[in-house]
Amino acid sequence: MNTLPDQYGRFGKFGGKYVPETLMNALIELEEAYHKYSQDPEFTSEVHDLLVKYSGRPTNLYYAERLTQALGGAKIYLKREDLNHTGAHKINNAIGQAVLAKRMGKKKIIAETGAGQHGVATATVAALMGFECKVFMGEEDIRRQQLNVFRMNLLGTEVVPVTSGSRTLKDACNETLRYWVSHVEDTFYILGSVTGPHPYPMIVRDFQRIIGDEARKQILEQEGRLPDLVIACVGGGSNAMGIFYPFVQDKDVRLMGVEAAGHGLHTDKHAATMTRGKHGVFQGSFSYLLQDEHGQVQEAHSISAGLDYPGIGPEHAFLKDTERAEYVPITDQEALDALQFLSRTEGVIPALESAHAIAQTMKVAPTLPKDQIIVVSLSGRGDKDVESIMSYLGGQNQ
Repeated sequence: MNTLPDQYGRFGKFGGKYVPETLMNALIELEEAYHKYSQDPEFTSEVHDLLVKYSGRPTNLYYAERLTQALGGAKIYLKREDLNHTGAHKINNAIGQAVLAKRMGKKKIIAETGAGQHGVATATVAALMGFECKVFMGEEDIRRQQLNVFRMNLLGTEVVPVTSGSRTLKDACNETLRYWVSHVEDTFYILGSVTGPHPYPMIVRDFQRIIGDEARKQILEQEGRLPDLVIACVGGGSNAMGIFYPFVQDKDVRLMGVEAAGHGLHTDKHAATMTRGKHGVFQGSFSYLLQDEHGQVQEAHSISAGLDYPGIGPEHAFLKDTERAEYVPITDQEALDALQFLSRTEGVIPALESAHAIAQTMKVAPTLPKDQIIVVSLSGRGDKDVESIMSYLGGQNQ
């Protein structure tokens, strides 16, 4: 198994801890606590029990027979993270970090969210474990994800609107880090992706690797061998890293991350960080990010609030530069078309994030022989996106 990050929190040259001095002690405390408790059988047992008895794991690895027949190529399996409690893979990490916060004696929880899936997951575990909770969310994402805002409020969480910048996930992350600096004594920051300063990319990956661990075991049971290709959407990259990680050492398994091309790579309305980004420091770590000609962070765009982010986790940057994983762009329109196609062939409405992975699957599956196997991470369900989808489709399908 890949042993990265190193002692400095780096994946090759990526990662690290680029934060104000006031946050260093909090990150060191977090790293020490994680190393201590992640080796504690009582801690791992509590996390495992919640994943099984509360969230409903293991999630199914479902053979999408009609989708496979319709595309006429490789066999397609869907790793159904949409069947988790709260409807997305985000609950895996939220449970793990909340149990860690409890062990560390913290009383309050904060988080950031874009699509609302991480916010709902955090609000859920805060209610379950009795934490006071605030979730920071950009005003634009609040507009796009009203249902999830209502769900968080219903769970007793305060949703704090962020009005700076593009009023999306990037700005919510900035605001959450600023708030944490002045409240580190009693507050735990549940970061939602494999981004940010060390040790967060490692912690989130470790709590999300259950997706890949289960998929690996399930495909061996169902097909007797490993898949030829694993596909997942990539914003910050938590669901992709979760399903990639247990396959990284299997060199015959291709790993493919799908990022948001928005209106197209010929425009500035996209979030294709790996395709168009450059190396730089962003929100506490060294990775790829979208920058303008002056080195300033470029605003990202995606139809999907969860992919509307100009950075990416440092371990993904490492996998790209070492050519262990491929990263490809999918436009808003291609994702919308894929969402409708999967809905009508399999009776499964994916989240807009996951629809990007389905769109890439629709491109690549017909080019592969029928005896090849693709596993796709269906990271979340589309209920949260239905109002947005209706407005994008303009009533053409009603």
